Amino acid sequence: MAIVDITVIPVGTGTPSVSEYVAEIHKVLQQYEGQVKYQLTPMSTLIEGDLKLLLEIVHELHEVPFQKGLQRVCTNIRIDDRRDKENTMERKLQSVQAKL
Repeated sequence: MAIVDITVIPVGTGTPSVSEYVAEIHKVLQQYEGQVKYQLTPMSTLIEGDLKLLLEIVHELHEVPFQKGLQRVCTNIRIDDRRDKENTMERKLQSVQAKL
């Protein structure tokens, strides 16, 4: 189980708002309900699941702004792939909260 933090940055949108693109990205993620968990944050999206599938999803999400007519997209990803014990978004939050 891995966690990917992804930020898709559409370039050349003509407006500072990118919520239209974020919404389209989340429509793609909805197609993977039951296969991955995902969480929208104010600055990025977190996706949890099998790393191979997550990387396929990352590629699909990167393509969304191109499909909407843009010519340039920058995508930042971070991967947390822990293999010594279960790695979930909830578990990571619980670990920190237990120490507060």
